[in-house]
Amino acid sequence: MTPVEILKNRIASGALTEDAGQMAAAEALTNLHQQLAKWRIRDGWVRHKTPPPKGLYLWGGVGRGKSMLMDMFFRNAPVAAKRRVHFHEFMQETHARIGVWRKRDERKKGQNDPIPPVAKDIAKTARLLCFDEFQVTDIADAMLLGRLFEQLFEIGVVVVATSNRVPDDLYKDGINRQLFLPFIGELKTRLDVMEISSGADHRLAQLTAAPVYYSPNGPESDAALDAAWHRLTQGAEPKACTITVHGRAVPVPSEAAGVARFTFEELCARPLGAADYLALAAKFHTLLIEGVPRLSPDKRNEAKRFVTLIDALYEAKTKLIMSAATDPEGLYPAGDGAFEFERTASRLMEMRSEIYLAAAHDDVMPENGE
Repeated sequence: MTPVEILKNRIASGALTEDAGQMAAAEALTNLHQQLAKWRIRDGWVRHKTPPPKGLYLWGGVGRGKSMLMDMFFRNAPVAAKRRVHFHEFMQETHARIGVWRKRDERKKGQNDPIPPVAKDIAKTARLLCFDEFQVTDIADAMLLGRLFEQLFEIGVVVVATSNRVPDDLYKDGINRQLFLPFIGELKTRLDVMEISSGADHRLAQLTAAPVYYSPNGPESDAALDAAWHRLTQGAEPKACTITVHGRAVPVPSEAAGVARFTFEELCARPLGAADYLALAAKFHTLLIEGVPRLSPDKRNEAKRFVTLIDALYEAKTKLIMSAATDPEGLYPAGDGAFEFERTASRLMEMRSEIYLAAAHDDVMPENGE
């Protein structure tokens, strides 16, 4: 099915409301879907034959449905070698690939430029690259992107991206930004740029459609979290993934459409720290946390991690939906750190407010996970 067909089906079922901006974006994605099907059959993805179709850069404010539309396109895109990936994750992997290349023997053979072989390796497994949350904040990424994407485009890789920023605002006010400007020009040449021009914040509507804090723990709270998950992901296919922080893999058991779901034990009973929580807060606009228990002094380590987690989410304005044994004030009533936990309880209360839920998510990934 094409994105237009999927979107119309969801509107007809009542899962989504009709939105002119989303429909226009779905039509653009459907057009690309059809072009890819024709180009793949005719040219077999062979280099130096007919140029591939132009990709698409979808941008717009939060809650416009960009990730949902990307999922609709990606799932049925008529390309075998394809990948959908968060842009930060892709860049971390690319820097790692370059590091591995530099340790090989190729440099000793006079091949001093890692970009062409790294781009070729990327293209072997992904002739269609779909980037969610395309943004550039790191100077190392900014200096690499132009040469990397020049190679990818030359090979014939098709790129689709979603972003909160118009291309001309990428790496805005960054160091040596003038060196980055040619990449913006290349991006606008190779991709059609389209704004999802809807005034509706669908994400906020879904967040405020029901409470975001449920207690006590039990079947009713579990069912409420399931319902919140389905509202926010809007049919996107959930999958497990990992994010890399300081070279360590942090597993995410289930994520879809910018939403991640964890149990309390998965986040706070494991040896995770501030860098891990900051990376999660930057990558996902909403977290669902199941089964926060009433914490006692023998769980002070878990309590400290929970405090650190909430601080990270709060600072990034990441939205939180959770189930817990009791109201925030009663989660850690006594024990080492109970006084400090009062601030966490206050933040949990504030994070339930419509003002907080309406605030823009800060999706800037800390450099190197810090």
